[in-house]
Amino acid sequence: MKIHQLSVFVENRPGHLVAPCRLLAQAGINIVTLALAETQQYGILRLIVRDWQKAKDVLQASGFRVTITEVLAVQVDDRPGGLAEVLEPISAAELNVEYMYAFSMKANEQAVLVFRFEDPDLALRTLQGSAVNFIDTVELFGRLGPV
Repeated sequence: MKIHQLSVFVENRPGHLVAPCRLLAQAGINIVTLALAETQQYGILRLIVRDWQKAKDVLQASGFRVTITEVLAVQVDDRPGGLAEVLEPISAAELNVEYMYAFSMKANEQAVLVFRFEDPDLALRTLQGSAVNFIDTVELFGRLGPV
């Protein structure tokens, strides 16, 4: 159920975001989804790609600092209240969400929420008892079609 996410540290300066994206493109690695968080000095580019190990190797070989984090992906209806329905059991279980981001699927009016929890194993056990629909790596990439 857990998905591997790359976190790439980039300087917070004009033009520094393009380098990791260009490297991945040259290696034939498509970015499924991403989020960018920043501080005054640096940014954290969070990426989900099909081949996370290859992406990590490519980026590290070019001097980027990369960490791998386990995240959970949850499918929700892309409609008002969809997010609230996922957050309610999380709140009731007093689980800490470190961060999250979302992207839409191209069909079926579904959205995918990517969560980083303080304790992903506890989050997984807690949410499995609710109406939350987890998406694993195979299912996620299968829905997106061929490379």
